[in-house]
Amino acid sequence: MIDRSTPPMKSLYQQLILDHYRNPRNRGELDDRTVEIHMRNPTCGDEIKLQLRIEDDRIADLKFLGDGCSISQASVSMMTTILKGRSLDDAHQVSRRFTEMMHGDEDAARDSELGNLRTLAGVAKFPVRIKCALLGFDALQEAMKKSRGEHDHPTESER
Repeated sequence: MIDRSTPPMKSLYQQLILDHYRNPRNRGELDDRTVEIHMRNPTCGDEIKLQLRIEDDRIADLKFLGDGCSISQASVSMMTTILKGRSLDDAHQVSRRFTEMMHGDEDAARDSELGNLRTLAGVAKFPVRIKCALLGFDALQEAMKKSRGEHDHPTESER
């Protein structure tokens, strides 16, 4: 069993998070989007605009724009790389597992389906930062609801 608390592993995780923050993947506007959700965390000012093109219950493409801390921006960057091309059911499962990990579930933190998102497992130790890591996933959940016609009123963060 690998001890993930060793300094070299922590350093590697921190480097990956900073890389996604400094060089975000899938950042930009998606011209042919089918759904767009804007969310912000009023507590710390993080902001995400998530755009998806959904075709046949799959996320054909997704992009985001946003501002905020390294955790919120790295998390959404990693999320987009994992979810591109996946079914909405798969995306929901990844979102659920990531949320479980953010709330301290150690099994979720070892789930290979989360890929690089597992580097954010340590955020669970800092309750004030959990919302930062979950912002993109909250936007994803709202986008999937909206795409399925389940979104009948704006969320507080969209007002």
